[in-house]
Amino acid sequence: MSRLLFLALLAVSFMAPAFAQDDDKIACYAYPKTTESYKKKLWDGYEISLGPARNAAETDGGDCTATIYNGAGKVVFRTTGFGVIFDEEHTGMDFDGDGKGEVVFATDEAGGAHCCWVYNVVSLVPKPHKLFDLGGGDFVKDKDGKMLIWQRIGGTTGYTSEVARPYAEQVFRVREGKLVDVTPEFCGKLFSAGNEDYEVWSRTLTPENIKKLQAAKRLGPAGDVDVEDIVSALLSRAEQRVFCRQYDQALADLDLWPDGSRDEMKDNFAESIKTYSPEFAARLASAPLSK
Repeated sequence: MSRLLFLALLAVSFMAPAFAQDDDKIACYAYPKTTESYKKKLWDGYEISLGPARNAAETDGGDCTATIYNGAGKVVFRTTGFGVIFDEEHTGMDFDGDGKGEVVFATDEAGGAHCCWVYNVVSLVPKPHKLFDLGGGDFVKDKDGKMLIWQRIGGTTGYTSEVARPYAEQVFRVREGKLVDVTPEFCGKLFSAGNEDYEVWSRTLTPENIKKLQAAKRLGPAGDVDVEDIVSALLSRAEQRVFCRQYDQALADLDLWPDGSRDEMKDNFAESIKTYSPEFAARLASAPLSK
């Protein structure tokens, strides 16, 4: 998927709950304000209740709530936010490989900023518990029928416009009830012909374009727009190499940056990657300064 198309779809996927409200959807929104509450039976005696929170006026961004009750009427899970959606499309999918389907909600945790809808994935066996929260992603099954979660992660900001922001892929499985990063299993595919990102990197990061980048005097949204695609491709490839734990190759990519602002860029890159790869962020922090 091209970066521009991805960003457009990402914006639609996160903003749609706030604007494209479906009368048939079990959902609650702070704006336009939802007044109706919903109930829906699940399986094994479980039931959900979703609608405006009773104490919404006393909370900040807690206008809507969704609750799972067991057969005895006891609350076993609750999520609260500016908006909450019962995700009927993904509910019933088996995320953790135990042969039982999960319950999925989407919760707006950003106070209506339309940026941060989070999937809440809840298992009901052997007793109800939250498997994980995830800020977006594609849920697909591998050849063995096991669930994979592909998530596209935004990279370093400040050197491109938002449309050209660097991105890279992370891949997860659920093992022993936890999300496990298995991206390296898929790096052969990510760095091979036929993968669209790889094709963009190969097409863009030519020796001629690297020289053009190194000759640029200003980099950033207000800087040299002629090299924005090169900047985006280089930082995206470096980010993907970090996720693939190809640290030497990632450093080699970053060292193609113009000398004058390379150390500053590495600091920014380390800051953007430290949540996902503290090892690489620490390696950047200990690297010798450019001469």
